Amino acid sequence: MSEINPAVVFILLVVLAFSLSFHEMAHAWTADRLGDSTARKQGRVSMNPAVHVDIVGTIVFPLIGIVSAMAGQYIPLLGWARPVPVDPRGLRNPRRDLILVAAAGPASNVLLAFLTSLAFRVYAAGWAGETRSAIEEPLLQFLRASFEINIGLAVFNMVPIPPLDGGNVLSNLLPPRQGYAFDSFMRPYGFIILYALMLTGMLKYIVGPPMAILASLLLL
Repeated sequence: MSEINPAVVFILLVVLAFSLSFHEMAHAWTADRLGDSTARKQGRVSMNPAVHVDIVGTIVFPLIGIVSAMAGQYIPLLGWARPVPVDPRGLRNPRRDLILVAAAGPASNVLLAFLTSLAFRVYAAGWAGETRSAIEEPLLQFLRASFEINIGLAVFNMVPIPPLDGGNVLSNLLPPRQGYAFDSFMRPYGFIILYALMLTGMLKYIVGPPMAILASLLLL
């Protein structure tokens, strides 16, 4: 059984809250730029975690998962923030723009992972001494957590199962009738399917390879 480190738990929760807030802000900003001001009027074009965080999805479930993993146990979890409201009637080209709004969230996590990889490169280029200072260790933990969490969020959210962003992209890529049928059939069971994939261990085979590819590309 591994020792539970409160500092590491805190760092992971902070990184997750920041990453999810940036993800949801990207949805809101993109929708606003494409003509739908619903999210902006609700204050969602913001990096303030208070307007995005869901107590259960962003704090309670991830906290249970982190502590359980440190204790050597496995409890499947899903982390989420408050969904950004989008009114398709305000978009100039609803089907195309809904794809762009949905994709903006995972794209924002790829951007954060890329920026983190740049910070790693700067550190590796000679900013680190032979012995780490008191601030270097938590900084490295923060960067490592940011890189891994944002790659995970980007890939996981593009799994084509509603209500994930990938499901919203796919339902709008399909012809209208098929897209509506797909969304209507899948959305009520989306979380059940995701939990089933996690419990059976199948999810890691779906997200693992693209996560490894994305990580290798960003660390080139």
